[in-house]
Amino acid sequence: MLLETAPPTTRATTGAVPKRPRRTGTLDTVMGIGVVAILLFPIYWMVNVSLQPGGRAVGTSWFPFSPDLAGYATAFADQSTNLVTSLLVASGSVVFSLLIAAPAAYALAQFRLRGLNVLLFAILISQMIPGIVVANALYSVYSDLGLLNSLLGLIVADSSAGIPFGILIMRAFMTQLPVSVIEAARVDGAGQIRAFVSIVLPMSRNALITAALFTFLFTWGDFLFALTLTTTNTVQPITLGLYSYLGTYVSDWSAVMATAVIASIPAIVLLGIAQRYIAAGTTGGAVK
Repeated sequence: MLLETAPPTTRATTGAVPKRPRRTGTLDTVMGIGVVAILLFPIYWMVNVSLQPGGRAVGTSWFPFSPDLAGYATAFADQSTNLVTSLLVASGSVVFSLLIAAPAAYALAQFRLRGLNVLLFAILISQMIPGIVVANALYSVYSDLGLLNSLLGLIVADSSAGIPFGILIMRAFMTQLPVSVIEAARVDGAGQIRAFVSIVLPMSRNALITAALFTFLFTWGDFLFALTLTTTNTVQPITLGLYSYLGTYVSDWSAVMATAVIASIPAIVLLGIAQRYIAAGTTGGAVK
């Protein structure tokens, strides 16, 4: 006699999916803390050495038990002028970059232009050119124009990185703007410039802040243009001042690290203030 057996129940016939055990998250938390600690350790060590009374980089204790602010006093006395120079150059680069990038991004986003893809590709390629190539070319031009060792020269040079980036960021944002809002402004009698200033720019606040922030960070951390386009100490950004410290205060690292801490503060403050603006767009609800 043949016995009939029931076919085995398979996952495909029942549709049941085995549940994965839910992770408690403890291991992920520990790993996350470890990664963050590794990334932030150089910053901690920079602050630690800047507060050490002996100014040693080797054999320094893990914690400044007797903190000394002599390194900060030396850094402020020697680098205050360089700090102001960096602030002026970075602020000027932000303004100059946005004045050019914002209208260009609006034109590339809203107008039908011939060769648009080729133009965008050229803008993208311009960001891939090595900085040393641009710096050498600018040195020859600046030497003829008398722009070496000048704030204007550094602003224009640093804007060469901020303008293409700003155009790409703001154009990607402006292509998502509701066309009906701009058309409504045009129907009410606003021209292209008035619609751009009164409608497009306020709606593109997040993109403007993002482009401005990254341009500021590009300029603030620039070393190549500062080293190539300045030949005297009259105009010297903080990055170049820190570089000169490495040859002067190698026996007193507290001043070097204090300068590095001071140079990091503006970037940290700006990132803390602007981080909520570097999110998704603000066009939701713009169309009534």
